[in-house]
Amino acid sequence: MRPAKPFAAALAAAALAGCTTVASPRPGTVEYAAATVSRAYDCGLAVDRGRIIARLDRQDRQRFVAANAGYAVKSYKAPHRCEASERERIKGEIGALARR
Repeated sequence: MRPAKPFAAALAAAALAGCTTVASPRPGTVEYAAATVSRAYDCGLAVDRGRIIARLDRQDRQRFVAANAGYAVKSYKAPHRCEASERERIKGEIGALARR
């Protein structure tokens, strides 16, 4: 029975790793826009959230607001420091969302 314990421990570790992996939203979705806005706030970028919401379809606005609130809560645990490359990428995505 001795070999069963290490196997069970490895299996449990693999299962826990699967539980903690967070899938990011797919680009082009309302949830992705909300995550991008949240990350922009984390990076200290100016965001015209009202303009982004106004550009969304009427049925997507409530989903955006709900997703954005969820990401705002998660952002307290997220790193608040942005590298220059990430900051520029986020800045470009926010601009595209505002022009959409």
